[in-house]
Order: sequence, then structure tokens, then C-alpha cells
Amino acid sequence: AALYFSRCSVIRYSIPEEMPKGSVVGNIAEDLGIDLKRLRSGRARIITGDSSAYVELDADKGTLAVSERIDRELLCKQTSPCSFTFELILENPIQLYDVTVEIVDVNDHPPSFPRGEIEIEISESALPGARFLLISAYDPDVGLNTIQSYSLKPSDNFILKHESRPDGTKYIEMILQSPLDREHKEEMSLTLTAADGGAPVKSGTMRINIKVLDANDNAPVFAKKLYRVSVPENSPKGSHVSTVSASDVDKGINGDVTYAIRHAGDSEHGLFNIDEISGDITVSAEIDYEKTKKYELNIEAKDHGGLTDSCMVIIDIIDMNDNPPVITLTSFTNPVSEDAPIATTLAVINVKDLDSGVNGQVSCAISKNSPFVIKSSLRNYYTLQTDENLDRELTSEYNITLTATDEGTPPLFSSKTIHLRVSDVNDNRPVFERGSYVTSVSENNPPGASILAVTAHDADWNQNARVTYLLEESSINGAPVSSYVSVNADSGVVHAVRSFDYEQIKSFYFCVRAQDGGSPSLYSNVTVKILIQDQNDNAPQILYPIQSGGSLVAEMVPRAADVGYLVTKVVAVDVDSGQNAWLSYKLQKATDRALFEVGAQNGEIRTARQVTDKDPVKQKLTVVVEDNGQPSRSATVNVNVAVADSFPEVLSEFTDFTHEKEKNENLTFYLVLALAAVSFLFICCLVVIISVKIYRWRQSRLFCQSNLPVIPYYPPHYADTGRTGTLQQMYNYEVCMTTDSRKSDCKFSRPSSQGVLIMDPKETLRRLQKEKDLLEDLDVSEEVRTVFLYSSYLSAKKYIFCHPFEFRV
Repeated sequence: AALYFSRCSVIRYSIPEEMPKGSVVGNIAEDLGIDLKRLRSGRARIITGDSSAYVELDADKGTLAVSERIDRELLCKQTSPCSFTFELILENPIQLYDVTVEIVDVNDHPPSFPRGEIEIEISESALPGARFLLISAYDPDVGLNTIQSYSLKPSDNFILKHESRPDGTKYIEMILQSPLDREHKEEMSLTLTAADGGAPVKSGTMRINIKVLDANDNAPVFAKKLYRVSVPENSPKGSHVSTVSASDVDKGINGDVTYAIRHAGDSEHGLFNIDEISGDITVSAEIDYEKTKKYELNIEAKDHGGLTDSCMVIIDIIDMNDNPPVITLTSFTNPVSEDAPIATTLAVINVKDLDSGVNGQVSCAISKNSPFVIKSSLRNYYTLQTDENLDRELTSEYNITLTATDEGTPPLFSSKTIHLRVSDVNDNRPVFERGSYVTSVSENNPPGASILAVTAHDADWNQNARVTYLLEESSINGAPVSSYVSVNADSGVVHAVRSFDYEQIKSFYFCVRAQDGGSPSLYSNVTVKILIQDQNDNAPQILYPIQSGGSLVAEMVPRAADVGYLVTKVVAVDVDSGQNAWLSYKLQKATDRALFEVGAQNGEIRTARQVTDKDPVKQKLTVVVEDNGQPSRSATVNVNVAVADSFPEVLSEFTDFTHEKEKNENLTFYLVLALAAVSFLFICCLVVIISVKIYRWRQSRLFCQSNLPVIPYYPPHYADTGRTGTLQQMYNYEVCMTTDSRKSDCKFSRPSSQGVLIMDPKETLRRLQKEKDLLEDLDVSEEVRTVFLYSSYLSAKKYIFCHPFEFRV
């Protein structure tokens, strides 16, 4: 292959077309001076754009090879020169080279004519010099490989001439040199050859068939001068009588002969007709033997040049059985009921034939494969009766053909068709299109909405086929079905009477009756199943934690909690079903450094990171629970979380939190309620303190000043062990403070038999001082602290002065 270089990173190759796949176009690496390692490292590849990739790159060898067959005629048609361009790209760094491949034409196509042969008609009267245009050949090759010359053989009467039009296109003509003689040679065949300039030369041929047309120089001649034929009477119009024939030795239009009837008499006028082309004589009117027994016709033959000849045609009429039977319908019952019994008479038929003798004897019959039969009753009278049971649904109408045939030679017959209708009887019940109906409807549908349509068909007719739809009485969950659905009596459309709720009812059945209008009426039933489809009409419900306006629930998280520490779990349900009940959880207004996170699927609240000193003790989380419906519904729950290690810290923080919450809710109501509560509590505490003081004072006096022996008091379920002044088990008194500093309670702990502590006055005073300090730390109200300390003081005083028992604190 030839190789061309340019200074602009352009390389050009030239290859012949039709090279086999894999043929090497050139060593592009060597031609461009590129190392093979550079081709591989630069991931060299070919970019062809919109054109097909006719070549491929072998990066290991650095060569271009043919990747598919290249057909220059398909690629460029008649364009010359023919080439295609692509780009070779290298990366790291990017280098781009333009490559052009020129396709050199190969003489791979011979000249070809559009048609293998053509027909040319030339009159023998044509003069020398007449020109006839011929079809040119086509060669898709270019240059010397395309058509270079034409030749015509034999050339006795014609020569070939090449011509050019003003626009430069070439054409060929055949010119007549010597006159043609049809009598000498009627047809001739010539061969036109087109040759190209390739090596070797390729050629294509076309056959030229020449037909020589004749001149009008001969008159028509009849084959016979006299024709004699016989025709039956009453032959139908168009019946063939005879055919006359005249020949003309000329060809084509000069040899065409036309025929006509000349010099016809009154008796023959209008009875016969002759075809001017074929010479066929036919009957054109009724022929009666009783009127005329013979007809004579003079026939003339004429060619297009005006030359003529004539002959005579004698027609003899033959008497025939020319009167067919006549059918008369005397009595006819129409319509007939489909439940008519067998042998029911439907019609009385009279048949007559005007002929006599054998030609007048008639037999009558009806078409086969019908549920009827014809019977002879009197001479020339017949009755039509039923032979089978009728069914209007199978056949509603009958066309009964009566055929009467005489016994002439040949026999004549006549036919009569009567149309019989079958009247309907209500013998078919309505039939539904389906054995059962199943449909679905979304809940919360509007009352009166159309659900579905049931359709039944009755094979009967008219009123017997008129279907009315009714709702069968039944109950659904104790309620009548009519309170759920209704059905249109005429159309069968089922409507919803109420709005359905999927959470109350998911499906129900009922029956629809289809009843016809016959007497008595017939009916059939079909079962309809309605499936209620769920809609997302219920928001999620929070089960835990329980939210109430008067109580405060808080979850405690130690400051040493690890990442993923389970704080609590939000539990929610959705009464919907399917994806409408799929719940997801998320925190509202979560930040990047949020301490907590919630599980999207399980609702578990866990720590997202380690607790730091900067994190506040009290944290309020808002969890959004959202279902998967369209559109989705959601619910929110507030979770209070305390980040602390000790209970007093939590209590003080959430006491302030509670006060702030109450203030934010209704400050005015809180102030009024607090004033009333403090006043009431102050009065109650004052009364209690005075009453307890008087009661203790009276008891101490009675107990200490009495001269009676000391009788110890034993609590219930205790027994004496034999030791005076000692119990078998001791009672513990435990002070229990609630998380609300305004509330306190005291309860007895369960009995214990270990760790008995005998109190002395000094220890008691120290304990009272500690309890006072604890109450101050818990920030309880002054009234509660006073009552509690005073009670402890009285207990200690009683022990100091009387001490009949031992106490374990």
C-alpha cells in the first residue's frame, strides 16, 4: 500500500476495495514514529465518529488491519476518489493523529442492463432512418472500470449510434438501414453488448426482440357460405344458437374481423343477436314454436380496412317442454310457536303445469336438512308440516324452498321460497357472563359510588329476554345487605349504599338475581364478592411512653453511658394494613452533634455519642412516627431524658422543668392554684401540728406518771419470746420522698431480723439534723419539712423519756 505523510500529524493510506478481513493496511507506529510501549501506555485507540470502523488497531504490533469487508460502491457510490477518515488518540499526554484511508476501485462489477430483454414492434411500412431509443447499461465501478463501449449483432437491418444530451448524459439509439418485410421475416432477435475498460474486460448483454407489423392487404373470407342449426323453443335470452367464422390473413388490427346481421325480415327482427367480435349468435327474445318454425339470417364479415364477405344462417325451431310448473301458496301460518307439536300443518300448496301428457305430470319437494316435510293430499295439492321439535334459540327463521318438477324431457322445474318465523316461548333462564364476580373498592368511598356491573343474557326474545336485576336478601354482620349495596334493576350496576371502613369489614358476599320478563318468569343467581381496600386514613398511635398533661415521665441516662446505650423505646401501632401500617421513626430537629438517635424501624432511642460535661441534664426529645401511606400520616411524642448520675440532681432539674412547663402552659391559672394550695396546706399543717402535739403530750403524761406496771405493746403477728420488754422482730421506719418536692409519703418496710440499732439521744439528734439537711437539699416545701421533723422529734422524745421499745432506723 502507498504511504503518504504530512507535516500536520496526518497520515494517509491507499488500499484496494474488497480486501479480506485481517489484511494489514500499514504499520502506523513505524509510520508515525511512535514506540510500541507508548501505544500501550497511552491506551491508543481509534475514534471513528459517526462512520463505521472499517479498520482496527493492533496495539501490540502497531499495525492497522481491515476489520470488515470494504465495498467502495457501497461506501462512496459514484464519488471518486473514495476515502474515509478516522483519528488515532493517545493519552498521558493526549496526542491526536488524523488518518485517511483511500479506497481504490477494483473492477468487481460487470455492466448490467435493467432488463434481460425488450420487445420492439416495427411496421413493415417503416422507412429507413427511423430511430429507436435503447436502454443503457449500468456499471457501479468508476474510471476505466466503468462502461466504455456498446455493440449490436447482427447488424443487417440496424446500426448503433451513441448520442449525448445537453446535460452531458449519454444514450444509445438503433437506426433502421433497410426496409422490413413481414412476409419474408416476421420476427428477429438482436443482441446488445456493453463492455467496460477493466482488465480483464467485463461485459453485459440484453436481447432485443423485434416484431414486424403487417399492412392491411387481404379481405375476410367465411369458412362456409351456409350454416344450418336447430334451436329449442322458449330458449332463454342469451342462449347460444351458432357461431360463424371468417378469417383474414393480415395480422394485428388489419386481421381483426367484425360481424353483423344484415337484411333481417320482420319475423327475425329482434329475436337473435350476433357478437361482432366472436361471431356467436344468441337468442335475444322469446322464441315460440307455435308462431314460427324457421328463421333465415344474412351475416356480414368486415375488416378495419372496409373489405367484406357474407354467408347465410338457417335456424330451425324445435318444440320443447317449455312450460314449467307454477307453485301457488293457498294457506300459510306464520309465525309458528317453537313449542308446536310434530305434524303441525304450516301451509297448503297448489302446483300446476300448462303442458300436457308426461310434460304436465309434476312432483313437489322441499330442501333437505330442514325440520319440515311436504306431503301430497289431493291431486296437485300438498301440505307443509313440522317433522321435528323447533327451537327458536337455535334457529329463529327458516327459508323453505319448494321445488316443483315435471316429467318432461328435459324436465322443467320451478321453485318458491317461503320465509317462516319461529315465535318465542320463555324456555331459557338468564345466564350471567361469569360464574361469580370479584371486585375491590377502596374504603371511605362516597355513598352511591358505582362498584361493578353484573351482566346476564337471556337467549329468549323480546319480553322473555328482558332481564331485571334484584338483590337477594341476606345479612352482613347482622345488618341487611341492602344497607351495604344496591343494584340497578335495568343495568345491573352495583352501587355502594354506605362508605366502607376496612378496619371494620374487609370483605363480604352477596347474591344478585337476574330475572326475565316471561310468564312465568325464570331466574338465576350469581355470587358477588366485594374486597375492601385499605387506605391510609388512620394516623399512628403512641402506646409508649404514655403522654399526659399532669404527669412527668423521664428516662435517666448515666453520664458514663456508652455509645448505643438503650434509653427507651417508642412503641406505636397503626390500625391500617399493608404498607399503610409500616411505621418509621425519626427525631424532629436532630442536629449533627445530637446526643441521641432513634432507630428508623424499631423506635429504640439510643445514645449516638459519649456524654460530655457540656450536655445539659434535662433533654427533651420529640420523636415523629410516620406511616408509609400515600399521603403519609404521622404522630409525635415527647420523651424527657435526664443525663445524671444521682437522683437528687435529677429531682432538682426536673422540678424546675415541671415548674417551667406549668408556667408556660398557663401562668395565671398556676398562680391562682398555687395561692389556694399554699393557703389550704398551711391551715392543714397548723391543725395537724397542734393535734399531734396535744396527743403526744397526753400520751407521755399518761405513760410516764402511771403507777401501773408497764405493759409493752406488741404489733400484730408478733409473739413473746420470754424476755420482758423485747420484741421477736423489729419494725423499720423508712422515709420515702417522691420526685416532686411538693409531695412526700411515709411507709413501713417489711420486717427484718438483722441489723438492730439501739438509739441514744445524741444519735437521734444527729439523725434529725441530717434529715433536716436532706429535706433542704430536696427543696421540699416548708410545711412538709416542718411536719416531718416534728414527727421525728416526737418519736425521739418518746424514746428518750420512756424507751419501752427498741427501734431500728
